[in-house]
Amino acid sequence: MTNSAERDDTSRRWPRSVYGAGSEPDPRFTFANERTFLAWIRTALALLAAGIALEALEIPDHTALRLVLVVALSLLGATCSVLAFFRWARAERALREARPLPSPALAPVLAFGLAVAAIVIVVVLIAP
Repeated sequence: MTNSAERDDTSRRWPRSVYGAGSEPDPRFTFANERTFLAWIRTALALLAAGIALEALEIPDHTALRLVLVVALSLLGATCSVLAFFRWARAERALREARPLPSPALAPVLAFGLAVAAIVIVVVLIAP
């Protein structure tokens, strides 16, 4: 492939801030980064499904707390989805620039959010 063809291909790829930097990494690393992104997206979908299930099944019976949990799980799912994209972009750019991979900022957010949601669910289930 010529340099002109490589430039044309790069100019059509989005986001340009990722694909315009560095050089093409080994495709195996790019595919691994994509699989990680898709795993975070599946996690976001599971969080959204949990929020919808809580609302649809009306569990627990405490209406105000259920609403808080539904909103919290939905927001956590949305946050997970957005942060998954930024994590993918940062990792892809690091691969293209042959830099070390960035630390996972998404994992602590998700772990803390799920821990809080689990504590609230346990308290609601135990409380009369």
